[in-house]
Amino acid sequence: MQVLETIGFDLGHGETAVAKARVESIEPPEMLEVNNKKIQITALGWHPDLGYIVGEQALIQAGVTQLKISFKQKPNNDSNYRKTISKFLETYYHLLKESKQIEGGETSRFFVGCPSGWSASDRTEYQKLLQESGIPLVGVIPESRAAFMQAKEAGKLDYNKLKSSVLIVDIGSSTTDFTLVKSLHEIPIDFGSNALGGSLIDKAIFARTVANHEDKALLERVLEQYPHHQARCELACRKAKEDYFSNETLYSNPQTFARGFESINEQIYFIPQVNKAVMEEILNQPLPELEGKSWRESFREAVSAANEELVKQNLVPAVVLMTGGASRMKFTRLLCEEIFSRPETQIRPDPEPERCIALGLARVGRWDLRAAAFKEEVNKLFDSQKLKDLIEKHIPELIELVTKPLSDSLIENTVKPGLKDWQNNKIRTLADLESAMKERAEEWIKSDSLGDSSASRARQIVKNQSVAWFNSKIQPELAQETDPICQKYQIPRSSLRFEEGIDPAVVNPSLSIGDAILADTVGFIVNVVIGSGTIGSIIALIITGHLTWPIVLVYGASVLAAGVEITRSRTQEAIKTKVDVPSWGRSILLSDSKIDSICEQINPELEKVFRKQLTENQEAFDELIEKVGQELKKTLNAKAQEAVILIN
Repeated sequence: MQVLETIGFDLGHGETAVAKARVESIEPPEMLEVNNKKIQITALGWHPDLGYIVGEQALIQAGVTQLKISFKQKPNNDSNYRKTISKFLETYYHLLKESKQIEGGETSRFFVGCPSGWSASDRTEYQKLLQESGIPLVGVIPESRAAFMQAKEAGKLDYNKLKSSVLIVDIGSSTTDFTLVKSLHEIPIDFGSNALGGSLIDKAIFARTVANHEDKALLERVLEQYPHHQARCELACRKAKEDYFSNETLYSNPQTFARGFESINEQIYFIPQVNKAVMEEILNQPLPELEGKSWRESFREAVSAANEELVKQNLVPAVVLMTGGASRMKFTRLLCEEIFSRPETQIRPDPEPERCIALGLARVGRWDLRAAAFKEEVNKLFDSQKLKDLIEKHIPELIELVTKPLSDSLIENTVKPGLKDWQNNKIRTLADLESAMKERAEEWIKSDSLGDSSASRARQIVKNQSVAWFNSKIQPELAQETDPICQKYQIPRSSLRFEEGIDPAVVNPSLSIGDAILADTVGFIVNVVIGSGTIGSIIALIITGHLTWPIVLVYGASVLAAGVEITRSRTQEAIKTKVDVPSWGRSILLSDSKIDSICEQINPELEKVFRKQLTENQEAFDELIEKVGQELKKTLNAKAQEAVILIN
């Protein structure tokens, strides 16, 4: 059965929120409601008649005999913990189904968040635990990834920032997690024991309120005997904390307090109260959970440790994205601004941290499904015969593109200078001319460049013509295959195009297609030219067709006098090796105009030699087609990996 919707389930230590995204839509996810509220206290209650109830209903419903709050933690084998988690999720699931807010079954895929600091084995165990709830499809995703995706989809991170370094600071109720997103990959930053959560402040307010209570002894006995009352009192402390940080200026007055309230019975009231002086004392007091350090001190150390890790990696984050309910505390933002003080770094607290993770989880789930389908379609293109057929079809054009410029350049750089050297008596015999020309030709073919004359070298010619071939022949037809995929997943067509061609000077340096295709093509053609006897054919054209017989006609007597037997079969070799034409006669046999004429006459013949040898070397071309296809596949895969971040 096809998954139609993704459910982002932010099971937080303090609060829980749920969001839903339709897989085939790019519309933003919607927040779902339980008990007519989009954000619920993470609480699970047991009522003898109503069974399990969640959220605020568990707090206010009369007759609740058991109450659990703040129960999110790393998975363990404690049976009470496992039962609480699975029953909480199961109850939520049934409420959402009953209210028709989700489809349920295998058409709904749940994604539950976890701290990014949890190990892979922790996540695996957590997923097994969540599956005990009976939800058919449920997975675990780091909350930092959800925060990143929500920021990306909400337009808070442009494409350049998405591809650079983003530091996510997730200050939750139970932990504070730092995650570096570098080139779209997540890297959790471990700064040691991570118990730094906002609930420690709740507990400190609770302890302070109990210690100052007028009926302290009675209160302690009641809380010990009825643990669910303590849970309610801790929630009252959280309420006081949240009210304080929502308007710190108001509570800077010593006579003004943010308060919570819990009525235990007609005699005992629990009223935590916080103002600036009280909160400063709490934030700076040593806490046993933090190894005797204060909350503020521990947070500063954690942020500093994250910054030092980035400095070691020579990274400056473009954005420090703050999320989690406790990120509303103003001093956390000020500390981040102080420590990440470089002008290149922007500090961005999420305006709705209580919704951020649920929305982000729904987006990540949808994105994962759509990205997997996108990559599958691109892989089908990779693995089909289309790429190979496309390259093979245009090989004749490549041969035509390289034939004439190679012929022109070979004549200009090898033939003409060689003939000039013979004309000027720098070369003795025609055999020496043949050797000198062959050496010069091989140097011309093998050299990558020589100073300013690099444009005339064989490799540069093949490279330039290969670029023109790819950009004019391969790229347009390849785009016909990739554009429909981009259109289907609503990403720019340029995502799978080589818009700037394959010239390594301009192409994205992370994509090696320019260097790879050019290296293979150049190497192949050079090897064909050298290995298939092209050079020997050129020398034969010049020696036999344009110099040997004129020398025979002029110097026949001298040849005979030298004891050379003139027969048609042996004359050519004899003249090549024996005859040393006097310097005064060379300009007669080979004037400048004659050199130009020879070069002009042999050019079409040389083009035929190049074309014939390149065309007939099919086995080598098969290898070239395979190599170019592999490089295209590799590079399209890299572009696909880069493009998936753009999928909504």
